[in-house]
Amino acid sequence: MPFGPGEFEEAWPRIVRALASFTGSLDDAEEYAAEAVARAAAHERAGGAAIESYAAWCTSVAKRAWLDDARRRSVERRLAPELAGPDTDPAADPATERIAMDADDLSAHALEELDDRLALLFVACDEAISPASRMVLALRVVCGLTVPEIAGHLGVQETAAAARLTRAKRALSEARGTFHVPDVAERARRLPVVLACVSGMFTVAHRTVLDPADALADTGRQALSIADALVASYPDDTEVRGLRAVIRLGLARRPGRVAADGTGLALDEVDRRTWDRALLHAGLDDATVAAAGDGRFAIEAAIAGLHSSAPTFASTDWPRIVQLYGALEERWPSSSVRVARLVATAQALLVARDDDGAADDGADDTPNDTLVALAEVERELASLESHAPAYASRDASLALADLEWRTGRREHAAARYRDLAEVVAVEPLRRFCLRRAGLTPP
Repeated sequence: MPFGPGEFEEAWPRIVRALASFTGSLDDAEEYAAEAVARAAAHERAGGAAIESYAAWCTSVAKRAWLDDARRRSVERRLAPELAGPDTDPAADPATERIAMDADDLSAHALEELDDRLALLFVACDEAISPASRMVLALRVVCGLTVPEIAGHLGVQETAAAARLTRAKRALSEARGTFHVPDVAERARRLPVVLACVSGMFTVAHRTVLDPADALADTGRQALSIADALVASYPDDTEVRGLRAVIRLGLARRPGRVAADGTGLALDEVDRRTWDRALLHAGLDDATVAAAGDGRFAIEAAIAGLHSSAPTFASTDWPRIVQLYGALEERWPSSSVRVARLVATAQALLVARDDDGAADDGADDTPNDTLVALAEVERELASLESHAPAYASRDASLALADLEWRTGRREHAAARYRDLAEVVAVEPLRRFCLRRAGLTPP
């Protein structure tokens, strides 16, 4: 393979941005960048000379390929009218004009100082595209998520996500004509959607890549790298700092999510000594800065900070987390936030029950008001399990299974976990479900 760990993630946005500036089309940029990357792989498999800079090599190869195709199209357009009827003016051909460009004249003008990935994100989040289509375009072109991953994150069918992607590219081309990086004022308007895209990238990684095999598979670290670039551009923005806090704290806690045998662990099973302390402290610093704001990511950072700073699961400030999820739900209503609030509510009730001396393996000693509150949580979770988008429905199912497990209804919980193991695609989570169901993973 021509690209080592981290090289593709660094090179791809540089190639696409340079090509988009050169060809005037984000769609063409993707197509020719992919062709150039394939040629790089073939070049090295054939024993060709070592490639020192993949970004420069692929950009040059892709430009030549585009120029070759553009010249062919230009000749076809020029000759076809001569054969069919009236004369045309070749000088009016826009492709001919672009062919005259120097293939190496972009390094100083088009690339500016803005991080390449951010430049592409701001382009993809154009106001001319519908909000839903912006998200799909950004997640696909810049964040590198597959259409199935995007569909799962957005809770839509894969065909719908693919259609949005096609519409977004068409709308961008029709609205802007040629590729251009928005100015500072435009970028400020598009920033909230950009933040949501980077958050979506990390959310997908956090849900699906619990234990990445290598840097190429580590979408979470790639999201952090983009967040770092955002902070460099907007160091005092509380939402930007809040987003990076969420990502940093999530990555810091990642080492404790999977046991040595590859089985996912419940929150109360995690060994917090395995957490990345340097990343944890850096994330808490970001969360402190974000606390001056009250937007979505400032609140998410506060929640992540409470989870990360608690010495134990039981000592987590669950009542405060419930309050914060309530505030988050007001600012960003979504099924996933509602599930998270209900889970935190159940945890607060169960921890309080355990502190009062109720047995962990049965609910007989649980106060009646606690039972009533837990029953209401279960009712709401069951409703979400039936009616929410797939990702939130799965989370609700897991929450119901855990609630039954912790309230002594182990047989009911085991049945739920068996069903979940049949549909969960993430291997560590599937193994966790099988363990709770009393089954041995194959």
